[in-house]
Amino acid sequence: MTQEMQFKTIVAQYCEVKPEEMNNDMRFREDLGFSSLDFMSFLGELEDTFDVELEEEDALKVLTIGEALQLMEKLQQEA
Repeated sequence: MTQEMQFKTIVAQYCEVKPEEMNNDMRFREDLGFSSLDFMSFLGELEDTFDVELEEEDALKVLTIGEALQLMEKLQQEA
């Protein structure tokens, strides 16, 4: 499974959209229906799954799947 598909599989646990139906322009709150609690739980799961540490300030700027994927790639390169 690619990292992007693994990421989208985690996203799918918090919404009713299947990973294969997601696109990078989808917004977590507006398009996927994430609540604030969902988003924070999701971030914790990302940290555990991909072994990265998200800064809250950076994470709160993330609005779309594509932005989140870019942030994950950046963090993994810095690790």
